[in-house]
Amino acid sequence: MNETTRVSLLNRTVQNLRDVWRDMADRTSGIFSASPSPSLPDKDVEPLQDQMRDCLEARGGEVSARSRAANLGRTYLSLNPQGRKRFLQILAHDFSVDHAAVDQAIAALQRSNLTMAERLQSEQALRDALRPPWLRLLTQFNGLPEGVHFLVDLRAELLTFCKDDPLLIALEKELKELLTTWFDVGFLEMRRITWNSPATLLEKLIAYEAVHAIQGWDDLKKRLDSDRRCYAFFHPRMPDEPLIFVEVALLNGMADNIQALLDEDAPVIDPLRADTAIFYSISNAQTGLAGISFGNFLIKRVVDVLASEFKGLKIFATLSPIPRFRTWLDTQLAAATPDAEAKLLTPSERKALDSLVSDAVPDRVLQTLLTQSAWYTKPEFAKALKAPLMRLCAHYLVEEKRRDGKALDRVAHFHLSNGARIERLDWLGNTSQEGIAQSAGMMVNYRYKLDDIEANHEAYTGEGRVRISSSVRGLLRA
Repeated sequence: MNETTRVSLLNRTVQNLRDVWRDMADRTSGIFSASPSPSLPDKDVEPLQDQMRDCLEARGGEVSARSRAANLGRTYLSLNPQGRKRFLQILAHDFSVDHAAVDQAIAALQRSNLTMAERLQSEQALRDALRPPWLRLLTQFNGLPEGVHFLVDLRAELLTFCKDDPLLIALEKELKELLTTWFDVGFLEMRRITWNSPATLLEKLIAYEAVHAIQGWDDLKKRLDSDRRCYAFFHPRMPDEPLIFVEVALLNGMADNIQALLDEDAPVIDPLRADTAIFYSISNAQTGLAGISFGNFLIKRVVDVLASEFKGLKIFATLSPIPRFRTWLDTQLAAATPDAEAKLLTPSERKALDSLVSDAVPDRVLQTLLTQSAWYTKPEFAKALKAPLMRLCAHYLVEEKRRDGKALDRVAHFHLSNGARIERLDWLGNTSQEGIAQSAGMMVNYRYKLDDIEANHEAYTGEGRVRISSSVRGLLRA
């Protein structure tokens, strides 16, 4: 259902852009008479290059410039995936940086005895030379209705095209930098989503939910009940297109199992009596904004609204996935050294596991147990695996870092950046097929304590220090 809805929404968006830009493009007649063939064959390359050059020429006024950009955008939308990739390759190759101009600017900057004014002028000349013409061309779309949305979708397509093409990789990185300057949490508007919200918005919530798929309209209605809250963030230049969805459950006590939390038959509680707000899904709705931070304290905005509405709330926490724990663990277990697994397990853990699998390779007992079908449903297996997996997962979340010193786990990085601390690991908190495959069924609670959010944020972003509770610290010492 999700994929079908996504395709429908994409087709609707493309048609909307064509309709919005048609009248604008037609205001300037005689520039481009016909669209190229969908796959952009060789015969259509030169006219497209002329079209791009025309967009870069500063002829006429604002209306003319917008018309030319709208026409170029309509040309792109008329192409199939093969044609769009070729369009972007032409843009990246033929309208890239002038390397001779860059060399000349560098040489001018390296001259001796430059006055301060000459140095500043040379530095500006170098900055101008390093700015590719295609960047100026794409920036023109910012001034068009739905132009920012067009660029976000264009980057989403670029991410699928650029894997083996250095020029497209450079184009994608520059476009990401451009979008990063336009999107920040300070610019975003937060709106509550309810069952009475427009159907088109509810349809997008179903389509874009990326953490726990919404199983139809009944499931959605449960997630929007009186003891639930859902918020969406919007950008002023994309007022009808949600960027992020945040889903919250109002409960008594901290949740430790996602199946129980999402149970459609679970009773609805009085939200005014709830003492805990659980953030159980935070979904980026726009593939084209992948890897772009919307700024820190995004969650704090939701916390502030909830704390104002429900005075009884004392705990604000998440029930979060650990999407790459098993990938990390499997990498450790697959290490070439014969004692790789022995280094991961304590003697007592190894003894407990050895007693369960008599036919396992001596140095691969943990690996063997984890490959057993439905191991988590067998009490003796689950009991023996709990201690080592909980300890190793705590290590993964707290100690494993990227090159920049930040948390390796992307969900942990998001919440730690927003000022949370790692509160608790939840054993078998997600026993879905995906949960077992991603994290051996474990989930994690990140807690947002209002008085500590800013200090936690500063400690993590400034020094890479991860704030943890005593229970998580105990797991690390086990």
